[in-house]
Amino acid sequence: MDNPETGFNLKVVLVSFKQCLNEKEEVLLDHYITSWKGLVRFLSSLGTIFSFISKDVVSKLQIMEHLRSGPQGEHYSNLQSMVAYEVGHQLVDLEHRSHHPDSGCRTVLRLHRALYWLQLFLEGLRTSPEDARTSTLCTDAYNASLAAYHPWIVRRAVTVAFCTLPTRKVFLEAMNVGTPEQAVEMLGEALPFIERVYDISQKLYAEHSLLDLP
Repeated sequence: MDNPETGFNLKVVLVSFKQCLNEKEEVLLDHYITSWKGLVRFLSSLGTIFSFISKDVVSKLQIMEHLRSGPQGEHYSNLQSMVAYEVGHQLVDLEHRSHHPDSGCRTVLRLHRALYWLQLFLEGLRTSPEDARTSTLCTDAYNASLAAYHPWIVRRAVTVAFCTLPTRKVFLEAMNVGTPEQAVEMLGEALPFIERVYDISQKLYAEHSLLDLP
């Protein structure tokens, strides 16, 4: 477990998503990547249980950092410019992975789906009673988000693994913002920042028919 002395604080991570949006409500990818790194740190602090998600997220973040620092990096400054560039130049595999298996659009879509799962799970922790089972909260969030994109054998393994999750109290304390009650209050204040980034990204992808990229 992380502890307060490490300087980790989930509120700082969640609020950092506010910095992902500029005045035009464009999703700034440098801030998006940084915010996701904070979320990975939170997941890692809870042990290996979420490694199936965090490892994939880390690999996707590395792809995005490579694109951002590459020769076409200026097109990857924000999500909107990235989509316009890749779609406009036919750099996205729309039906099956072939010439562009690691396009920015596909890569961010995977991060986008994982963000929705985490958003649902944290909201479940916020609104649930003290004796709520985290395995149930996490499974419900997973079934409403990532499960649709995983084969049955993965879904089965994941839901079994969720049965070993720590208690709701342990989760809230791992956020390092004080008591469980203070953590719940913090989630109510900070989760809307993630939700706004998610909603803007979802709308953009829907407008360009990119929500089901292979």
